[in-house]
Amino acid sequence: MTRRLSIFNITALTLGLAFLYLPIVVLVIYSFNDSRLVSVWGGWSVRWYRVLLEDRAIMEAARFSIGIALMSATFATILGTFAAYALSRARRFRGRTLFSALVYAPLVMPEVITGLSLLLLFVAMDLNRGFWTVTIAHTTLTMCFVTAIVQARLSGMDRSIEEAAMDLGCPPLRTFLTVTLPMAAPAVIAGFLLAFSLSLDDLVIATFTTGPGATTLPIRIYSDVRLGVKPEINAICTVMIATVAIAVIIAAAVARFADGGHEKPLAGC
Repeated sequence: MTRRLSIFNITALTLGLAFLYLPIVVLVIYSFNDSRLVSVWGGWSVRWYRVLLEDRAIMEAARFSIGIALMSATFATILGTFAAYALSRARRFRGRTLFSALVYAPLVMPEVITGLSLLLLFVAMDLNRGFWTVTIAHTTLTMCFVTAIVQARLSGMDRSIEEAAMDLGCPPLRTFLTVTLPMAAPAVIAGFLLAFSLSLDDLVIATFTTGPGATTLPIRIYSDVRLGVKPEINAICTVMIATVAIAVIIAAAVARFADGGHEKPLAGC
């Protein structure tokens, strides 16, 4: 039985979507504003995108952030996939509850506490704060999200396929690489894209763990906005929105393709 949408439901849905997305739509529209004043419309133009490409500080921060996002997403995907496999397949081992709590702690921990804890760790280890410290911090932040996504996928998989592979002579490592990992690939890819987006967007933890001369794009934008909103800020924010949106669309397409496909017959090992 289908329910018809009432006027109240339609109004509530419209107001909710407007509250969430109207500021983003306004920002995107004003990124094509020809006027130097961000609050005054001066006609359509891509002027500020050209100015953005000539802004060496922002472009350097963008390259720095993308490099950190790629590295931290890769590390988080590898570590998160292994952690998810351990939690979903080795269900009975000593310290499982503690291990699960440690893995998922950053998911519920305030970012200020996480950032401050990592800062104290890096200071105690006498590490120069920069690219690698931010990468480690973002890996710590995003690994739990990858673990949650991959673990959900592994928990819903038919374990009889893996058992059949081992009965055919596949060792555990080869079973994981040839059977388990391909079946969990959509979740792994989705976890990577989510980790990339979270790293690219992070401001709080990066502020604690970065050092002089190592400025991420969110930190650069925040610093510029404190002195006044420049038109090219709208342009770079629009580029970031487009990047994250493309990542989300790719993840959704991969997940839909995987759910709509059929599992291939198990080949001999």
